[in-house]
Amino acid sequence: MSSASIFDGKSVLVTGGTGSFGTRLVDLLLRTTQASRVIVFSRDEYKQLAMEQAHSGDERFRLFLGDVRDGERLHRAFDGVDIVVHAAALKQIPAAEYNPFEFVKTNILGAQNIIDAAIDRGVSKVVALSTDKASSPANLYGATKLVSDRLFVAGNAYVGGKNTRFAVVRYGNVVGSRGSVITRLRRLRPGEEFRLTDERMTRFWITLDQSVQFVVRALEQMVGGEIFVRKIPSMKLTDLVAALAPEARVKVVGIRPGEKLHEEMISVAESRRTLDRGDHYVICPDIRWIGQQATAGEPVLDGFHYGSDTNDDWLDRDRLAALLDE
Repeated sequence: MSSASIFDGKSVLVTGGTGSFGTRLVDLLLRTTQASRVIVFSRDEYKQLAMEQAHSGDERFRLFLGDVRDGERLHRAFDGVDIVVHAAALKQIPAAEYNPFEFVKTNILGAQNIIDAAIDRGVSKVVALSTDKASSPANLYGATKLVSDRLFVAGNAYVGGKNTRFAVVRYGNVVGSRGSVITRLRRLRPGEEFRLTDERMTRFWITLDQSVQFVVRALEQMVGGEIFVRKIPSMKLTDLVAALAPEARVKVVGIRPGEKLHEEMISVAESRRTLDRGDHYVICPDIRWIGQQATAGEPVLDGFHYGSDTNDDWLDRDRLAALLDE
């Protein structure tokens, strides 16, 4: 990031700021920008304590204990905030199927609370993190994130004549994030069993630093209503296992409820509003609002679909090793 950035002199708040993404983004902002305040909003007091110790010498760093389900708490936390990055979410697919109401409260009602608080407090820009699971969702987690995406896009019309703008960033599996299959594979000892649901399965992959940098770019480029989708490589899970745990015993157990063989980040329906911008795509909004601006880019071909199985970019062992080194 250059010495001059959109964050200089601004107050930035990160919901879910103690997670993998939030921790890396906060560190980047404090190291490389002149943000006036960098605020972590999360409900995990233990992780907040660890972050407080890591950034104890920086007076710009702030902590705010709270839950995105609590609209009043968000209204208080957003006082004087210029930029919000919304990374808080419940994410585990099996947990969503058994606890659907909890996921609705956090991922959907929490999104509504973010939108209301941002408008009421005059926040300038909000970027919400999404997932490949939100495109043509096959499970409850993906469905809640699809609704969240739609809420943030529609939030631009909801503001009326005010200046608050909302956008979304959608990307795939993060290499080395908490709970990642890569982390599990690297911990396997020779001869240990790895349970694979289907040998045909493919997934998108992105590094944590790449995801953080992409969110920063989205904040710099957004005019409101976009869903930004970075072009990232795919890899078959069988190749991933062979690269990271070649001596593991692979047991194919069958696809789980709510699981896809291949992930998707842009559906055919969304492609009708999708622009190609070189190293990323932008899904444009299908509603209009006061002060809406056009987004630059080249329309994709009719019937376009961005899936992990039809991707033009594939990881081999050397590229995977390079990603892991990052």
